[in-house]
Amino acid sequence: MKKETVIKIAAGAAAGAAAGAAGLTIGIGSVMLYDRTIPRPKGTSEDIIKEFADPEKMAGYAVAMAPVGEWMEKQALEDVYIRSIDGLLLHAYYLPAEEPSGRLLMLHHGFTSNAMDNSTHAMFFHNQGYEVLLLDARAHGKSEGEYVGFGILDRYDTLEWVRYSRERFGEEVKIVLHGTSMGAATVLMALGIPEIQDTVSAVIADCAYTSPYDIFAHVIEKNYHLPSAAILKATEIRAKAAAGYGFSDYSTLEALKDNQVPVLLIHGKEDKFVPTWMSEKNYEVCPSKKRLLLVDNAGHGSSVFENQELYEKTELEFLAEMVP
Repeated sequence: MKKETVIKIAAGAAAGAAAGAAGLTIGIGSVMLYDRTIPRPKGTSEDIIKEFADPEKMAGYAVAMAPVGEWMEKQALEDVYIRSIDGLLLHAYYLPAEEPSGRLLMLHHGFTSNAMDNSTHAMFFHNQGYEVLLLDARAHGKSEGEYVGFGILDRYDTLEWVRYSRERFGEEVKIVLHGTSMGAATVLMALGIPEIQDTVSAVIADCAYTSPYDIFAHVIEKNYHLPSAAILKATEIRAKAAAGYGFSDYSTLEALKDNQVPVLLIHGKEDKFVPTWMSEKNYEVCPSKKRLLLVDNAGHGSSVFENQELYEKTELEFLAEMVP
């Protein structure tokens, strides 16, 4: 056999092996991404903390916030249920105001979390005289659902909760949507629904990603150093078949481009999960009245714990101006 032929065969074999290895990497990456994100979570928010936050710091926050949990346990919470447009039974806790105030806060939690993880916000706004609804997102907590919606599906659940609230508390009730992480993306995406814009008074979004595609690509590339485009393409096919949506089907940027509802965007400067530029981009495209608070030394979803005084002062000033 000629030397040139041997070289061509060896080169072809090497290329084939490389392609096979790349295909295997994409396949494994796709399976891992799907299993960790789309089906109803088996883990808890602590798993996210372990991977993307400072566990020691979060443990300190937990100790400091323990009295909030004790306070919540003493409250007379009402279990509330509604139906989603696709037939899921969705759950929330209702924390009534001491006296009717005509103001309602609707709390949206993050991925793998649940309604009670918003207890700090619930206690604070309850003390400001708000009615409070702590929502369990679809496929989380006491809400039904086999698949996580990542805001793309959940925005329509938010619409149903708004309709429920207006029916229960009156059409004149001033509704504030508040979300963290996936919940923040949800409340921003909900602003793309005209009925939401017509009825909601203000939105507070803490560490929102711009789209599932963007956040998945960021994590895949930065934390796992894998080819995100190929993995996302493979995963998206499976997600569409099971959950009914693609990762780039909608985004906060699309929802905000014609928004007229006042928006407060908050993000920790040390967020290792959702990069700060996503909130900065949301701020940039939003044409309505808006504010952006970037909190020093705060990781993902921890701005309220890192600097609670600044966080809550900013919320109150924003709402005093936007929802008098």
